[in-house]
Amino acid sequence: MRSPLRARTCLLLVALVGACGPSQQAATQPEGTATTTPASTSGSPVGGSAPNTPDSAQLASRPAPQTSTSTPTSTSGSTAPREKPKKVSASHVLVQYMGAERAGNAVVRTREQARAVADKVLERARAGDDFSRLAVDYSDEPGAAQRGGSLGRFGHGQMVRAFEDAAFALDVGGVSDIVETSFGFHVIKRTE
Repeated sequence: MRSPLRARTCLLLVALVGACGPSQQAATQPEGTATTTPASTSGSPVGGSAPNTPDSAQLASRPAPQTSTSTPTSTSGSTAPREKPKKVSASHVLVQYMGAERAGNAVVRTREQARAVADKVLERARAGDDFSRLAVDYSDEPGAAQRGGSLGRFGHGQMVRAFEDAAFALDVGGVSDIVETSFGFHVIKRTE
């Protein structure tokens, strides 16, 4: 029996990146069923399959959007170069706006309104508010409330570039500046 958290994490990765590796795809399928690329007609990483959905090879070859409104910050004052880990664990709060990739119909705020919400989340996260609670209260990502914004462990190439760069640049416990991707505004906290 596969872990439901691992399956949800993979589905989230599909929502953020658009593809899962073969080992993650297998984790999302009940044992004994065929492996297919998860997709959704509702913009949610859970349920349904969209018509004309590209397969994993097509998605993996597609370049990831590379937009960022700022650079990541670190909680340590160290300027010495450090070795980048192969995998990190992180949580995030995603604040979407109308027109953002996979934004649901319930998302009606403008980009400027979304940025203001993300600024508020960042301020509260840096003030020491419980990050899981912030994800419950503010994240537009489907399933974020149940996971407290946790994305679990992920490696290089599993997230869109701007998100990955910010997450891997953080020290454990560090909170990023606001990172904009095609999905909206993210505030990221590295947890491992």
